[in-house]
Amino acid sequence: MLRVGFIGTGVIFNLNVLGYLQNEDTKIVALCNRTIQKAKDKINKFNLGEQINIYSDYREMIKNEEMDILEILLPHHLHAEVVIYAAGHGIKVISVQKPMAMNLKEADDMIRACEDSEVILSIYENFLFAPHIQKAKELLEQDYIGDITSIRIKVAMGGSGGWKVPESAQQWRADPKIVGGGVKGSPILFDNGWHAFALARWLVNEEINKVFAWTGSFKGMDAPAHVVFKYDQSKEHVVPQYGQMEFSYLPEMEIPSLYYSTDEFIEIIATRGIMRINQGTAIGNFMTKSDIFAPIIIIRDGEVETYNNFNNDWKQSFINATKHLIDVAKNKKEPILSGQTAKKVLKFNLAAIESVEQKKEITISDFN
Repeated sequence: MLRVGFIGTGVIFNLNVLGYLQNEDTKIVALCNRTIQKAKDKINKFNLGEQINIYSDYREMIKNEEMDILEILLPHHLHAEVVIYAAGHGIKVISVQKPMAMNLKEADDMIRACEDSEVILSIYENFLFAPHIQKAKELLEQDYIGDITSIRIKVAMGGSGGWKVPESAQQWRADPKIVGGGVKGSPILFDNGWHAFALARWLVNEEINKVFAWTGSFKGMDAPAHVVFKYDQSKEHVVPQYGQMEFSYLPEMEIPSLYYSTDEFIEIIATRGIMRINQGTAIGNFMTKSDIFAPIIIIRDGEVETYNNFNNDWKQSFINATKHLIDVAKNKKEPILSGQTAKKVLKFNLAAIESVEQKKEITISDFN
């Protein structure tokens, strides 16, 4: 039985906890939140049991509890501090939310601390485990539409819709020293955008060589934002591979969602076909029921194919991501986003933000 502890019981806890509920391999033993009542509320909400210990200081929890898995659900500026502290206290697997760290030095310090203590470090990325995105990855690896030539990831952020997140829970994202991502802070490219940066590497399975980005400014957000990038051709490809990301804010549009008022759309062009991966965060709403927004659409050999048979609820990506983490802990495997792999995502992400600030193309191998 793997013993699990959580540091942070905010809104995202409601999704991260799902994979542990009624799981025979794990037992949640401790929660930590600066406001004790918030932790108690989560215990009641998810019927976690009276035997769970509650702490307001993460150091006390780590020192007092025997834990195999530690889930860190804290603002970005605390990731490195807590990971480094936890690595020296006998925890086998540490899972930390995205983005991995505020900068590359913090990432290196986290990786080193975990390696020195033989701790598995995993960066939690649920999008890689969404059922329809996993199917798309499977088809790409089967060479179903040929050699990838380009990818476009579109993130649409609505002005309303989704669950109601308390304003107090969002305030830290307005502070550049807490949210991270350059001098002015980057709640779009660095926070929300991490998912797209991770997907761009994972779906194409190539490193990124060069990046250019620019952003606007709307009510404290670095939006709209556009990123173009070139893949480093480590393998031979028919056509050089490029990609782009677009982050658009639709202040007058409601995006019906059980979660955040955001949705994602991915288009992949390859040598023999085109793939559309429709929806992410809001999958399962009225759009999903429409043929033109089927979870996967493929145009190939003069025909259009649609793939619809999925669990169309974004929470399933969290459940699957946690199952992966439990498997990593049980079998001492390397996670899909290990510290070293996640550092590459972080470097790509930070290089895009550097490009915005310097107003020029950044060669990622030169970025430190």
